[in-house]
Amino acid sequence: MPVKHPGIFSLSLPALILGLAMPAQVLAQDFFITPVGGYSFGSTELDFAQNEGDLEDKFSISEDANYGLMLGVTTNDPGDVYLLYSHQSATLNSGGVFAGERIADLAVDYLHLGGTLYFPNGNWEPYVTATAGLTQLRPDGGLDSETRFSMGLGLGTQYRITEHLALMAEVRGFATFMDTDNEIFCGDQGCVWKLQASTLVQGQANIGIQFKF
Repeated sequence: MPVKHPGIFSLSLPALILGLAMPAQVLAQDFFITPVGGYSFGSTELDFAQNEGDLEDKFSISEDANYGLMLGVTTNDPGDVYLLYSHQSATLNSGGVFAGERIADLAVDYLHLGGTLYFPNGNWEPYVTATAGLTQLRPDGGLDSETRFSMGLGLGTQYRITEHLALMAEVRGFATFMDTDNEIFCGDQGCVWKLQASTLVQGQANIGIQFKF
């Protein structure tokens, strides 16, 4: 059974230490904060099997709104390095994406360290971004949380209104790497389900406002 974690915020200290340890020339630019909001979509179906019995099913995470925050510093590339937190309040459904039989309410959190490369053209700043970090799945009903390594890729653009203010829009994809044939979402009554799929993929479409100082 995997080691359980009380919350994804307890895992933020190593990421912050890593950020502070980067070369001074990388951190010599502006700091920024970007609140974002959007919509999470396209969850892959995960194959599950019952631990005791022959029942098999497909589970998926519902499409719902998400919100988050990016904290970072700009670099000379031009680009930036940032810490990303994203939260989605969703449901875990059985029978695949369209069957919609609710199993449990589910919080999906991402805590990632990432980097961005910009391609400025006037006030427009198109960019590509890549991240890596942790995903935490927190179901209700007394079931344990699951924390797994994940990676992300994204494309977006910013419109620079002033030197210190910009509007942004982007799409991101996250891949969370699960352990195949691993018990998951255990509780006081033990582990009912065994995961048979290895990767959870989700997409996000976000908008936000960047404040630079």
